[in-house]
Amino acid sequence: MAPTNLEFYDIAMRPPDGKHNCAVNPWKTRLALNFKSIPYKTTWVQLPDISRIRQNLNIPACRKFADGTDFYTLPILVDPNTSRKLGDSFDIAVYLQKQYPEANDLFPPQSLDYVYNPETEILIPLSQCDDGEYPQYARFNMNVDAAFTSHVMLMAHGMPFDPATAEACKAEFVRRAGVSCWDDFAVGGEVREKIVASFESMLGGLAKLFENTDGPFILGHRASYADLIVGAWLMLSSRTLPAEEWELVRGWHGGVFGRLFDALQVYAVAE
Repeated sequence: MAPTNLEFYDIAMRPPDGKHNCAVNPWKTRLALNFKSIPYKTTWVQLPDISRIRQNLNIPACRKFADGTDFYTLPILVDPNTSRKLGDSFDIAVYLQKQYPEANDLFPPQSLDYVYNPETEILIPLSQCDDGEYPQYARFNMNVDAAFTSHVMLMAHGMPFDPATAEACKAEFVRRAGVSCWDDFAVGGEVREKIVASFESMLGGLAKLFENTDGPFILGHRASYADLIVGAWLMLSSRTLPAEEWELVRGWHGGVFGRLFDALQVYAVAE
């Protein structure tokens, strides 16, 4: 008997969802599932419904806001073949590697020497690094999340919300960021130019990992979960930045991120 498809919960955006989905951590999981060719089905969840869905599935929040309140987010993966339920993208990747080891290796040995120290406080809770399995990848995940999140103001106002829930989604983003209104995310002028310049500089440090290879991935022609982590952030960037800024990102630092993005499209299939 063939195994039952895994159930993957992703954040719904403007329909059709598979053309506009842009949430970073669900993209990490989607790319990993497709990379390992594991059959799954997607359940699209509207942002205001995420906390209810997690609670109904008895999956606790994996992060907390600074005030101690739970941060309910996606992805969620349910494997009916093993009755496992997971609610963190890194935990999901580790699970997929251990449970389905015969497919592509998500965690081949490699050096991931990249550290980012944000200059300002990050208000959105990030994945934490621990001393569990694949610690180099866990640290890389945390640092890449910090680096991109420090520049996410460039992307926030371009989120392709579903018109049916747009106002509720905007209100939730305002609450999470601690700003006064949605228009506070509309960064322009000299302020935006400075953030764009900082974004380019930050990506320069990350680009060094790709410079000594002959392929689009850190290991050359062999992709790994590290590439998928960066690729998930590039998916967000491609769908939320103004077109002219996305083209800049694609071309910065010898075009390494444009090449990475293009190479990962084979794993970016979404229903």
